[in-house]
Amino acid sequence: MFKKISVVFAFVMVLSLFLAACGQKNVDCTQEDVLCVGLVTDVGEVDDKSFNQSAWEGVQKAADELGAHVEYIETKDAKDYGTNIGLFAEKGYDVIVTVGFGLGDATREAAATHPDIDFIGVDQFQADTVANVAGLMFPEWKAGFQAGALAGMLTETKLLAGVYGTDLAPAVVAFAEGYEDGARYIDPAIEVITTYHPGGFASGFTDPEWGGATSKQAIEQGADVIFAAGGKTGNGGLIETANYPGVFCIGVDTDQWETVPEAHSCLVSSAMKLIVPGVFDLVKLSSEGAFPAGNYFGTVGLAPFHDFDSSISQEIKDKLAEIEAGLLDDTIKYEDFR
Repeated sequence: MFKKISVVFAFVMVLSLFLAACGQKNVDCTQEDVLCVGLVTDVGEVDDKSFNQSAWEGVQKAADELGAHVEYIETKDAKDYGTNIGLFAEKGYDVIVTVGFGLGDATREAAATHPDIDFIGVDQFQADTVANVAGLMFPEWKAGFQAGALAGMLTETKLLAGVYGTDLAPAVVAFAEGYEDGARYIDPAIEVITTYHPGGFASGFTDPEWGGATSKQAIEQGADVIFAAGGKTGNGGLIETANYPGVFCIGVDTDQWETVPEAHSCLVSSAMKLIVPGVFDLVKLSSEGAFPAGNYFGTVGLAPFHDFDSSISQEIKDKLAEIEAGLLDDTIKYEDFR
């Protein structure tokens, strides 16, 4: 009897946490005239000012423009991926967005169990096409390449650094390799310090202290442009860099000028993945009965220079435009560097 009570109590506690996290309203998602969209974050908060937040903003756009009922669950431990997805599935949600490579297996398993629900896996490459799963992918190497080219034209010490989340995430590695390649495209003599967080998915994106300490170490070695890509870990790197006059920093995923104001004194640009429109477009296609199975590719680009715009020469701007064109028409491509 005690064991049964304990199981029931544990379920109630999980459900209570779900409702508290989501601010759940009394909406019947099984009704045909109700569009319900749920989002499950990777480990970390929905307001990480980067990856999770951008995906959530895409879902919120569906609420604003499509009238969708939207909720989210913040994953605290990777072992809860499947459970968190299941909370939405059991309530009859129409679309479930899962954010990050780490949720890929749990997403595909849930999709097999719930074929009537459309699943959007952000940064989840689909090796096999499943009718109700779309992997929202981005050419991170191209975004990183543009960031590296910008850094290569700004550096005076010829030493750059990248501070990253876990290298278990292919998107993070693509950003890092692009940054290195873009910098050396400008000047082959440039050196790049590349450092990944050692904590895997458990802590790789939620450790701003490590990000700050790693950026500080690189700056002390002479690095004068820091690219930080790794959720809150990367944010810590940006904020630490802001303490060093004359050192630039570059954000990631979204225009971090808008999300990390503490880094304004160094934040020259961000290597953006346009996650918001990518997520919204897929939700809209689902609502129209035109959900695309397999991989769906979004776009990337550099964010505006904001307060640094007047100090970025026209020569640099023209070169960046030339590089962007080369990346778009594949006259500059990954295979040429790796």
